[in-house]
Amino acid sequence: MSSNKNKIIQIIGLGYIGLPTAATFALNKTQVIGVDVNKKVVEIINKGKIHISEPNLENIVKTQVKSGRLIARNSITFSDVFIITVPTPFKKVNHEPDLSYVYEAVDAIADFLKKGSLIILESTSPVGTTEQIAKRLSRIRKDLKFPLNDGDIKIDVNLAYCPERVLPGNILNELINNDRIIGGITRACSVKAKKIYETFLKGNCYITNSRTAEMVKLTENSFRDVNIAFANELSILSDKLKINVWELIKLANKHPRVDILNPGPGVGGHCIAVDPWFIVNKNPEEAKIIRTARMINDKKADWVINKVNKLLINFKKNNKPTRIPHLSCYGIAFKPDIDDLRESPAVKIVSKLLKKKIKVSIVEPNIVKLPNNLNKATLMDASDSLKKADIHLFLVSHKEFKKLKPNTSYLIDTV
Repeated sequence: MSSNKNKIIQIIGLGYIGLPTAATFALNKTQVIGVDVNKKVVEIINKGKIHISEPNLENIVKTQVKSGRLIARNSITFSDVFIITVPTPFKKVNHEPDLSYVYEAVDAIADFLKKGSLIILESTSPVGTTEQIAKRLSRIRKDLKFPLNDGDIKIDVNLAYCPERVLPGNILNELINNDRIIGGITRACSVKAKKIYETFLKGNCYITNSRTAEMVKLTENSFRDVNIAFANELSILSDKLKINVWELIKLANKHPRVDILNPGPGVGGHCIAVDPWFIVNKNPEEAKIIRTARMINDKKADWVINKVNKLLINFKKNNKPTRIPHLSCYGIAFKPDIDDLRESPAVKIVSKLLKKKIKVSIVEPNIVKLPNNLNKATLMDASDSLKKADIHLFLVSHKEFKKLKPNTSYLIDTV
């Protein structure tokens, strides 16, 4: 491992990626300044606590804040390395990538750049974003030379793209052990960025150019999205053909070269549900399979709601017309055993069901308070739900739900 003992690393954005990254650098004897515009987040971190749920993270943050190697701030200051880990959502209307947070971070960094500075973008971005950052900074800081193409040799500030590739719930382990792709605008930029990550990385660093590195990240999540879409389409077909999709997939996977994923109510999270649109938006004519997969996975939520509607009709036929059905939804996180609700298909499903004239409760063991858009529902524990609810909808396969077996025919299990 290389040493960054005398370097100050500044990480802009202290969310699910930024904070674990900051803590990991600090744990490996590097001075880290974490920056976030949210004052409450900064206050929490400086007390040695965390605002997100991630196993073992709070202990590291606590020790590193106490040691003085990790400091949180609301504004950017001088440092040797700037790592950008801010969100890159997309605009809901046309699925266009929203890079406003990235460019706000870049503009804020500009005043604090000096000869020898290194900027690393980790935020998922469309192909060409790192180059656009270099052009943007060259207009702001005319006194410094930035790498505008791979042929640039004499430059003052190095720029590289290094996508994160970690799994919520196992971030600290994967930060250290997963391979990383480093894409500098020039090879010299890549080499400098590689040395930064080698401070703590046990996995390999593979060097390429910034465009390829940006596309690698989008490709990884598009691959997952396409494969999930295949499983989700199978579940829809199987339902229509009166076939048990779980048995179907289990038997198909007995083939030595077949490995079908499990279907679900859709796709969520900050990566798989978002990143493929970055490819589609830039290459709408060519990205046919990727677009179709996104549409299949997005529409799976409507299919689930239609299944609920059929059960509601059946329930009303068999009960007094005046009785209000009680629907219980199990899980609203975007994946099992975490508290992350970002782009969760379960949240989308429940929010639509709340518009119906029914009583809705939610069983979610990983949160203590419902988000505002679901505040018309009741947060309930599993035992009460099994006793009180008429209809049961399983949306996330949390470990707490594995042995739950509602004794009713009014049951939909999407996972």
